[in-house]
Amino acid sequence: MHAKNEYTAVIKRDAPWWVGWIEEIPGVNSQGETREELLENLRSALEEAIEMNREEALAAAIGSYTEESIAL
Repeated sequence: MHAKNEYTAVIKRDAPWWVGWIEEIPGVNSQGETREELLENLRSALEEAIEMNREEALAAAIGSYTEESIAL
C-alpha cells in the first residue's frame, strides 16, 4: 500500500480563470472557473500523471524486479 502523499498547488487568479500547477511534478497544471474547480482539476491531473508514470515505470521493468518505498 502506498502512503498518502501531499503536494503543493501553486494557484493564482488570472481573470476570468483560476490557474495553477503542482510544484513538485512538472507538467501537472490546470485551470478552473472557481478556485474549488481548479483544485479539483489539479487533483485529477495529478492522479492521472502519477498513474501514467507508474504504468511507464512498470512497462520499462523487463524481467525480474522489486519495488521499494522511498520516503523523503
